[in-house]
Amino acid sequence: MGGMRVLVTGSTGNLGEKAVTALRALSDVAVVRIGRNSKGVGDVIPADLEVFDPKWAQAFVGVDTVLHLAADPKPVATWESVQTLNVDLALNVLRASEEAGVRRFVFASSNWILGGYRFTNQTLAADTPPRPINPYGASKLFVERVGISQSMRTGMAFLSLRIGYCAPAENAPGPHMAFGRWGQEMWLSNEDWAQAVVKSSTAPFEGAAVINIMSENRGTRWDLEGARAAIGYVPTSRHIPTLGPMDKVRDFAARLREAVLPQFSDVPRFGRRW
Repeated sequence: MGGMRVLVTGSTGNLGEKAVTALRALSDVAVVRIGRNSKGVGDVIPADLEVFDPKWAQAFVGVDTVLHLAADPKPVATWESVQTLNVDLALNVLRASEEAGVRRFVFASSNWILGGYRFTNQTLAADTPPRPINPYGASKLFVERVGISQSMRTGMAFLSLRIGYCAPAENAPGPHMAFGRWGQEMWLSNEDWAQAVVKSSTAPFEGAAVINIMSENRGTRWDLEGARAAIGYVPTSRHIPTLGPMDKVRDFAARLREAVLPQFSDVPRFGRRW
C-alpha cells in the first residue's frame, strides 16, 4: 500500500474526524482533506463542493481512494437540503473522482435506506429491497445507485457503507440512544468505524458492493457477512440493548403507530393516497 493517498470529504464532522485519525495512524497513507471547512481547520483545502469547479477538482489528481463523508447528516433534513448537500454535492465528487482517474470511491451511505424495516423480523442485507422513510435515506439510495452505475461504466471500484448509529465523541451505547431497541441494535463503536474506514480505503477490492457497517450487537438483524467478504470487516465491539421503563413505553407506542398506520402498504388503511 506504499504511498497511498486517501482524500476525505466531510473530514471535520463526527465520522470525518474519526476517519482521519484512523487513516493517519497508518504510516503509508497520506490524507487529503477537502470541503467547506466551517471549523477553520488548517489542513483542509477550502472548497464549495456543492458547485463543481475544476480548481478544487485538481485536489483529486493522484488520489487512490476517495472517502466521501460530506452531507447533511440529519435524518430530518428537508428535500431542499438533501438535494444540494447529499445529491448534487455527491455527484460533483463522483465526477471529480472519475476525471482524475481515482481507483476507488468509498461512500458513506446510511442505515436509513432500510428504515422501513424497523418493526419487522427480516434480516437486513445488501439485497434487501430498499425502504427509506425520509428524504435523507432516499438521497443515500440515489447516490448508491449512481455510484454502482459509474463503477460498471468506468471500472472504478465503489463501496457503499450503510453506516449504523455512531454518535459524536465517546459514542457510548445505552438507553439514551434514539429509536429504542432499533437504535441500539445498530450501534457502531468508534473502534469498529475506524476499522471500516481503514479496510474500505486500503484492503484489496474491485467492482461494486453495498455493505452494512455496525458493531456485533445482540439481537441485530443487520447482516455483516457481506462486509466480511468484501473487505474483511469483522467488528470487535458488542452491545446488549437495554431499555428503561419509559423507553419500553415509547418503543411500544412506535410499534403500535406502525401497526395502525403503516408507512409501507399497497393499500392505505384510511382514506386515499391522492
